[in-house]
Amino acid sequence: MITESDILDAKLLIVDDQESNVILLEQILHGAGYTCVTSTMDSRAVVELHGRNHYDLILLDLQMPDMDGFQVMESLKVVETGGYLPVLVITAQPGHKLRALKAGARDFVSKPFDVLEVTTRIHNMLEVRLLYQEVGNYSRKLEQMVEKRTAELHESEARFRALREMAGFCAQNRQRRASRT
Repeated sequence: MITESDILDAKLLIVDDQESNVILLEQILHGAGYTCVTSTMDSRAVVELHGRNHYDLILLDLQMPDMDGFQVMESLKVVETGGYLPVLVITAQPGHKLRALKAGARDFVSKPFDVLEVTTRIHNMLEVRLLYQEVGNYSRKLEQMVEKRTAELHESEARFRALREMAGFCAQNRQRRASRT
C-alpha cells in the first residue's frame, strides 16, 4: 500500500538549464512537502545521477544546451533497467509534447508553471511509479516462492523415487529369500 508519506519521500531530480526555473520548482516541491529534491543545470550529468540515485521522478526541461531533453531521455533508457522511464517533461513548446511522450516521457507540464497542475501531475506520477515498483517487487517475491516450492517438489520426488527403489529392492530380496527356502 502506497502512503502519502511514501510519495512525499520519493526521490526527485529537477533538470533545467535556467536557474530561475530550478529555484521555482524546488520551492514548489518543498512547499508541497517533498523531502528528497535534487537538481542539476547540467543535462550531461543526468544519466550518471540517475544511475547512482535511482530517482522516482525526473523533471526534465527539453530545451537545454549540450544535451537536450530528448537526448537525455534516450540516454536514460540505457540505465533505467526497470522499463519505466520516470520522466515528467517541462516545455514551453506545445509542439514538443507529443514528441516527448513518444520518446518515453510519461507526462508533461507547460511553462509558465501552474503550481496546482505541477504538484498534481507530480503526485500522480509518483503514485504510479511507486505502485509500478510495488508490483515488480511482488512479482519477484512470487517468482522466488515458485522457485523454492519447485525445488522442494523436486527434492520430494527424488526422495519418493529413492524410497520406491529401496522398497523394490527389499521386495526382490524377500522374494529371493522366500524362493531359497
